Amino acid sequence: MTIAAPLNPQPASFRPKRRLGFNTRVSFNDETGPAQGLRDGIALFKEAERLGYQSGWAYQRHFDHYLSSPLPFFAAAGQHIRRINLGSAVIPMRYQDPILLAEAAGTTDLLIDGRLELAISTGANAAFDAVFGAADTDARTEAKRRQARFLSAIAGEVLHTVVSPGQGAPQGAELRVTPHSPTLRSRIRQGSASLSSAVQAAELGIGLISGTVQHGQAEGETFGQYQARIIETFRTTWLTIWGTEPPPVAVAASILVGTTAELREKYAAYDLERRTIGIAASRPKGALAPPSQPVGAQISPVFQGTPDQVIEAVFNDPGLAAADEVVLFLPPAFGLAENVRLLTDLAETVAPALGWSPAL
Repeated sequence: MTIAAPLNPQPASFRPKRRLGFNTRVSFNDETGPAQGLRDGIALFKEAERLGYQSGWAYQRHFDHYLSSPLPFFAAAGQHIRRINLGSAVIPMRYQDPILLAEAAGTTDLLIDGRLELAISTGANAAFDAVFGAADTDARTEAKRRQARFLSAIAGEVLHTVVSPGQGAPQGAELRVTPHSPTLRSRIRQGSASLSSAVQAAELGIGLISGTVQHGQAEGETFGQYQARIIETFRTTWLTIWGTEPPPVAVAASILVGTTAELREKYAAYDLERRTIGIAASRPKGALAPPSQPVGAQISPVFQGTPDQVIEAVFNDPGLAAADEVVLFLPPAFGLAENVRLLTDLAETVAPALGWSPAL
């Protein structure tokens, strides 16, 4: 692999990117089917490791042409790669059984030698109550309750002490999640779309990953400006509560490096699609149309153009400048070859100028 020399000097306010990751939906279409989509997902992780990427993330989405159960996929992919950390970005806690998730997460983490990074969210989405069942309270409150239970479980805390016969274990037994991965809790992140979620992450002592949709921004505030404010809020709150250096913050972004005129045209069309129809852009054949974008929500920009243009745009974006790790958001409808091209062009032309060195 050829690594280009930095093309532009980094601005003083720009944090060098020590890790580079990618985020895939592990999507499939009606023509090739889900089995091929899953195999292509594993192949993508293998190619990313060859290129020196340090993390690979997969989004969870139910009842559609995307990955619905990330942990079995990570357990399988982890048998084919040896260095990349595998992460969920994100798992909404509203519909997770926290103990079963903790058991699956511990099992997966041990199988892949401690390389699991789970990003979880506690947003107010309750779209699938008809399937998973309604809660006695609102969706956000219920998601936070399940999150707290999950964090206790993966930390190895006692979940129940048996006090009478017939409870599946001897009297006096202290029940904890097994198998237990002792370091897993240190690799949990909050998927953040607002200032409140950044504060929540810091209060819980977990990391932060900022995604491609935000809400709660001030009038006239750009996506990048608000993202930078979210990151700063997380770091400030963390220092106030814990008195230690905050963990690295990851930011997902659409960074599409056009190394040919044909690719620049293709990526410009995707940029237009994102700006026109928002989160509904780039769906594989047969995928459902997503619900309407929430009123007042912002969607992240697409950084596209020549390598020099992309570098300048990334340097000038406050959110990306403030992040410790950049996670390339791959368009869901792109196929394996297209995604590998995106990974390759970012790693070889732009990422070195951002301070990144491959893990080889």
